[in-house]
Amino acid sequence: MQPDLLHPAQTAQILQQFRHRAPLVHCMTNDVVQSFTANVLLALGASPAMVIDPQEAPQFVAIADALLVNVGTLTHDRAQAMRAAIVSASAAAKPWTLDPVAVGALTLRSDFCRESLSQHPAAIRANASEILALAGMSTGGRGVDTTDAASTALPAAQILARQCGAVVAVTGDVDYVTDGVRTLRVTGGDPLMTRVVGTGCALSAVVAACCALPGDRLYNVAAGCAFMAQAGSRAMTCSQGPGSFIPAFLDALYNLDTEAQG
Repeated sequence: MQPDLLHPAQTAQILQQFRHRAPLVHCMTNDVVQSFTANVLLALGASPAMVIDPQEAPQFVAIADALLVNVGTLTHDRAQAMRAAIVSASAAAKPWTLDPVAVGALTLRSDFCRESLSQHPAAIRANASEILALAGMSTGGRGVDTTDAASTALPAAQILARQCGAVVAVTGDVDYVTDGVRTLRVTGGDPLMTRVVGTGCALSAVVAACCALPGDRLYNVAAGCAFMAQAGSRAMTCSQGPGSFIPAFLDALYNLDTEAQG
């Protein structure tokens, strides 16, 4: 049976709450996407911070509303800082989100991500190949690119969610968001989103922000996916290619309204 679609009225209500609370998101993310990730969060109404020093990172987690751990440009030093931040997040009861970029074939990030699952992330956001690799069912995709459809990774996502208590979002042409028992799907977006750097990583930051909201985390995370999908669909209507898509996408995020969208 096909998972339920997230209702537009629910997305609008969560967006209103998102903007009212303006979560402060501690983004330990990769070097390639820091600026774009910050701009995406700002456009939606959240507040970004990128603190990566091993001493400062665990201190800042206690100030922030949520933590993002993205392993796109992982190093041994950065892994140390991320571990310390995750421990601090757990101690302060702050939700943290894992983005296991290109997990599977590379040892450092694969070991780090699998080890981190025992620290109970609030959410995991990844493409289908990354989810399958994180669950030990494949060796990953083609670098950061998926070679699997999102629907094929849904059973693995459900298993991961049940094992570590996270809400797992498998994103692709259609996004699937599951807590291991319930599953929602989110449609929309545009293929051009895969032709610019950082949309997936920025989505993980939005997911992290949504984990800081009160209410049902499954629906909050699915709404974060819907924010990005809606903005991608709208940006495409006034874009001629990747260069014009990025500013159009940020404008679309900024101009998302809190009325129910069809």
